[in-house]
Amino acid sequence: MTDTKTREIPAAVTLTKGAEARIAELMEKAPVDAIGVKLSTPRRGCSGLAYSVDYVTEEVAMDEKIVTPGGVFYIDGASVLYLIGSIMDWVVDDFSAGFTFKNPNAKGACGCGESFMV
Repeated sequence: MTDTKTREIPAAVTLTKGAEARIAELMEKAPVDAIGVKLSTPRRGCSGLAYSVDYVTEEVAMDEKIVTPGGVFYIDGASVLYLIGSIMDWVVDDFSAGFTFKNPNAKGACGCGESFMV
């Protein structure tokens, strides 16, 4: 008899406590039909890909689903390969606030920080 152990697959993106708290804040004031928040990497900007975080109203089978204390976080299935190993944080400073990404797959970024390339 073989002893089989299942190994939990780590999420493609690690969320910091700050990112999880921001997701919770977004879900508190989300439209009534929102089921979570979704990260995708649409083609945009000088370098080709950008990070986009939006409300999502329906689950897509190919998306990665991460349940956080404050709500569900989805990663677009077509974007997962560009994001594996990334760390997503929420940063507030004197002049701005926003999600930041440490992405080991990014080979470069445009000067304004709007987009990245893999």
